[in-house]
Amino acid sequence: MTGGRDGGAGAPTAKYRALLAAVLAAIVAVSAAIYVGAAGVPSGLYGDGAGDRATRAEARGGDGREGRGNPAAPASTGTWVSSWAAPPVGGEPGTELTGLADRSVRNVVHTSVGGTAARITLSNLYGQSPLTVSHASIALSAGRGDAAALAGTMRRVTFRGQTTVVVPAGGQVTSDAVRLAVPHDADVLVTTYSPTGSGPVTRHTHARQTSYAAVGEHTGDTTGAVYTEESTFWRYLTGLDVLSRNAEGTVVALGDSLTDGSTSTVDADNRWPDVLSDRLREAAAAGRDVPRYSVVNGGISGNRVLADGLGRPAENPSALKRFDRDVLGRTNVKVLVVDLGINDILRDPGLADPDAVVGGLRTLVDRAHARGLKVVGATLMPFGGHRGYTDAREAVRQRINTEIRAGRVFDAVVDFDRALRDPYDPRRLRPLYDSGDHLHPSDRGYTRMAESFDLDDLKGGAPARL
Repeated sequence: MTGGRDGGAGAPTAKYRALLAAVLAAIVAVSAAIYVGAAGVPSGLYGDGAGDRATRAEARGGDGREGRGNPAAPASTGTWVSSWAAPPVGGEPGTELTGLADRSVRNVVHTSVGGTAARITLSNLYGQSPLTVSHASIALSAGRGDAAALAGTMRRVTFRGQTTVVVPAGGQVTSDAVRLAVPHDADVLVTTYSPTGSGPVTRHTHARQTSYAAVGEHTGDTTGAVYTEESTFWRYLTGLDVLSRNAEGTVVALGDSLTDGSTSTVDADNRWPDVLSDRLREAAAAGRDVPRYSVVNGGISGNRVLADGLGRPAENPSALKRFDRDVLGRTNVKVLVVDLGINDILRDPGLADPDAVVGGLRTLVDRAHARGLKVVGATLMPFGGHRGYTDAREAVRQRINTEIRAGRVFDAVVDFDRALRDPYDPRRLRPLYDSGDHLHPSDRGYTRMAESFDLDDLKGGAPARL
């Protein structure tokens, strides 16, 4: 027995080592075969990311949602953030009875940050019956203003492992993750097909982006030739998340048409949140100590702090009503930027109460702080010369701006008013920044809005409660 543990055991030990090496080699070979089988087999037009189990497991564990407490979920290789978003605004006129039955809808959206995987959110908020989506796909666009997909990027989208999903009336669904290298500052095609009618169709009205539709099931079509119908609104799609190795969180810009980008050039991606996203990325690339955040657009044209639109559910709901959905419902939100109040002034049939508007803004801030979000607020820009202008409404705007500038509303302030007003007539936009309607900025005006941010104001979180 003693000889077995000492030098006399040399020959048996060599045998054991050889046996152990053989077992380990076999394990490595089997593991490699399993990996290739799971991740390396293409599936028709939809590439190697379609329905991949490993990707779905990563998606469930990557951001701490479904994978929380699941020891089988692999470690994340990044952080889930929102790369694009658009709030649902209302039902599409003319689709009340049949919806878009037997139609493929190809939405074109622009990314803020890139990632190694993506997932989408579809909404049937304004539908009066369940929405069946039997096929869905995601791909990179072959070029701006084109319905064609970049070669080799078409992927099938699944929901809990199935190609078909039923979105209940008033509800929404989020897909499984799809393994796809999504670049930053890029156009992505998200296509859905509905075999049966379900209306009205939920949409975001003022997209300032050209999207497409085709008769029949063409979600896997890569040429785009059949997508002959164009639209400037987004249907069903309300969110695109990515698994990013570069971004650490999301900035949500909550606003009205001035944030939605009304009057900006279609397909130019020149809304101020787009430009702010570019500024953050460029500053980080230059080595500046800035937050590595995506920026997504939570603007709805005509939106108000206090009042809802008409209907059930309300079209164009107030910021207070949609806050949970359009801010807290986004992925990994760190900072909220608020640019609201001008429509409360313009659309009040009487004269808006500035204290009520400021009180509504403070409520938004309190709700954000309760979730640990920092809030940057914007001053209200001038609208002199607009058809809704009166001296009394101008006085309301000035009172609201006084409270904002005094630091009694937000954690930090971006002074859109000072950045865009005419120095010779501060009640008006500077002509260079005016689109011509004396309310909405030109492309240069939207760029100036984004340039007026101090990027350091996006750092940190909500102030500590005493």
